[in-house]
This record gives sequence, structure tokens and C-alpha cells, in this order.
Amino acid sequence: MNRMFCLLAGLAVLTTPVLAQDPVERGVRIGITYSPGVLPGLLVLSGPRSLVLDSARAILARDLDYSDEFEMITLPTGDSLSIGIGREATSEVVAPSSLNEAFINYPLFAALGADFAINVHEDVDQTVVATLLDVRGARIQRQIRLTQTNPTDHDFRLEIHSAADEFVRAVVGTPGVASTRILFINRGRIYRTDSDGADTYAISPSDVEAMSPAWTPDGREAAYMEFPGTLYRHDVRTGTRRVIVPTQEHQNFTPEYSPDGRSIAFSRATSDGTHVYTYNLVDDCCLQRLTVGRLYDNLSPTFSPDGRRIAFVSTRSGIAQIYVMGADGTGQELFAPFDYGVTGSSNAPEWSPDGAYVAFHREIDRSPQIFVMETATRTVRQLTNLNRNSDPSWAPDSRHLAFVSERTGSRQVWIIDIRTGKVRQLTRLGEARLPSWSPRIIEQVPNN
Repeated sequence: MNRMFCLLAGLAVLTTPVLAQDPVERGVRIGITYSPGVLPGLLVLSGPRSLVLDSARAILARDLDYSDEFEMITLPTGDSLSIGIGREATSEVVAPSSLNEAFINYPLFAALGADFAINVHEDVDQTVVATLLDVRGARIQRQIRLTQTNPTDHDFRLEIHSAADEFVRAVVGTPGVASTRILFINRGRIYRTDSDGADTYAISPSDVEAMSPAWTPDGREAAYMEFPGTLYRHDVRTGTRRVIVPTQEHQNFTPEYSPDGRSIAFSRATSDGTHVYTYNLVDDCCLQRLTVGRLYDNLSPTFSPDGRRIAFVSTRSGIAQIYVMGADGTGQELFAPFDYGVTGSSNAPEWSPDGAYVAFHREIDRSPQIFVMETATRTVRQLTNLNRNSDPSWAPDSRHLAFVSERTGSRQVWIIDIRTGKVRQLTRLGEARLPSWSPRIIEQVPNN
């Protein structure tokens, strides 16, 4: 390596989002020496080449970058990081299960600016092992043996995503959100995609029009509305589906599961207006109407994580705004404050998994923008300002939001980190709408 370069990623990482200002492009840190940033530096090492190993490295690198917990480090084109593992000969393969810290060149990785490094190798029994190296501590911090070997298989990707989440947990104490999936609507069909935007395919039938998907708390099923207004439960893995019986009457939409998965809340449009209902899925009974009144609409229910409250949209004040009530319909009141005559309607609320926020979109100068409200103080904060942005959905970490934006000329799903304001585009398919972010899809991640 003759020439060494140093470049801090894009802009310095901010501790809080900038009000009403969309973020800038993502970046990586390049080089050997650098000025330390706020986030730990991470290297994904090269090594022996194969479809399985290269796929695992690429997915891990992308997942760890998208976690927004690291500054990703790379080298100028042509330089290799494989020299850091093994004995004197760089071509020698050392089985990860028998790695000795004496063979790991921690000083080299530290000189590259890394606080952590990821090594992916094939073991002597031809299984793939991913290792997280603590560079500053000069030790192996976490090692995961992978069981899947087909890079085109859905389970292979999910296992890599789960490993990435465990590596994030090992560094920051809480897991990442790579082992999640996002549902969205494209031209009347429901599509499913991984958290990195790959492995995208339709799950709903092609001969019907579907809308408003929502995940079960375990990530195994989704509920959605099929025109003219019946709700279905759909097993995402097997493709089997069944109707939610009482929704065969009237027009029913915007389903939302309770945190324990036992019941479902949804909106029903009748001659009396649109109202929020709940239904007990376990006992298959007990349809209950929660909202009252005529000639105005109540819709888009979202449960608090403890299941005790429901935020929803109501037009009872004249224009759509965010209200809250008990899970039994009691104590209905305005939830998200607004400036009458200054801001427009508010729609699509979703409670964060940690209960600290409700996200929604609100019209500003006739253009919807993403907002979050702190539930404890009811302080409202604007996150976006570029073009039209709507329909937010939380990741399990209560830090990242999926939302729909028209900033590239067509409606697509984007991801925003509410701490730093970073955004990335998730979908590039047709016209995407109404994203729904799954909980973590738990897979067994064995230790070596």
C-alpha cells in the first residue's frame, strides 16, 4: 500500500435531527489514518473468494452500515485487507474456529482506523463462520457459525441478517434491525422486501387489489384489506390466507394487531361515517365499536406497546388530526397538538415499539411531511422537508422509520434515522406505498 488516504464520511454525525431538513448522502471513511469520529470504525475483511463467502461479506457489510452504529472503513481500490488474518503467507486459510489472536494483525487494523473488524471464512468442515474482532481490545468478541449455504435462499439472507444484528448487540448492547422485513403496496399488490431492499417479491394474489398491510407481533403473518373491503390474515412464509370473518360486511381497512396478537383493530366505513373497531382473533368473537359520532371519520388505529391505548385519526375537529383513547374506547382526546390554519391534516400515526414516540405525516404548505411526537411531553418535531413524504412505519429499534417519498420522481420507500437524519432509498419498483416494518424475525444464531 503506497498511498494512504483519509476521508471522513459525508457530514459529521449529528446527535439530534435538524428540524425540517432532509439529510445528505451517506458516506464511508477511506484510508489508513483518520481523525476519530463519533462512531466506532468498522472493517469487513476480505479473504478466500467464493459465492457463499462473498455474499455473506456483502450482506454483513451492508447491514452493519445500515445499522448507523458504525463508520464503515474501506481502502483505496486495489488494496487488500486479507493480510490481517493468518501467518506470514496471505494465501493461507486459517479456520475461524482455531483462530489464535497471535495470527490476527490487530495493530494493522487499528492503523486503518478500525475499532472492530468482521472476518468471514470457511471452516475445515466447510461451514461458514463470521467473527467479530475487537481491535482495540485485541480479542475475538463474537463468533457465529452459519448453517445456510445457498446464497439464493431466503433463509440464507435471514441468517446473515440475524448475525449482523448479534454483532450490533455485541458492540452497543442492543441488536440491530437487519433481520426484519418490510411490506409495501405496488400497483395493488403487496410486496415483501428485506431490510436492505433485496429479495423483493409479491405475496398477495395478482388478480385482486390489496391495501394497508400490517404485521403480526411475531412477524409470521400479515393482515391486509382486499377490495372491496374484506380483511385477510396471510401467512407470509407459506402463502396461505384466511378471511377475518366479521369484515365481510361493509368496507374495512387499516388493520392493526394488538401487541399480544390476540385481537385486531381496524376501520370500518358505513353510512354513519368511519369508525374504529376491535375484534378478538383468538376466540373469533366480540366485535366492538370504539368510536362514536356521525358525519366524521375515525381511522388508522395504532396500539401503544403496552396495549392500553390506541392512537388514531379523527376528523372531529374539522380536519384529520391525531387522537388517542383507551383500548376500550374511553377517554378520547386530541393527542398531537397542531396550529389551526398554519398546518394541515395529520394522518397515518404509528406508535414506536418503545412507546416514546408516535410518527405520522402532516401537511405543511399542502405537502405531507414526516413528524414524530414525544408521547411523554407531546412535543412535535418535523423530520423531512424535501418533496412529499408520508406513511411512516417504525423499525423495532424505535430509531429508524420507513416512509414513502416522491423525491426521485416516483413514490418509493425510504429509510430515515431519526437520530442523525440520514436517509437511504429502500425500493426501486413501480410506485411503492404504505410500508409496514416487521418485528425482528428470530432465527437461532449458534455460537461457534
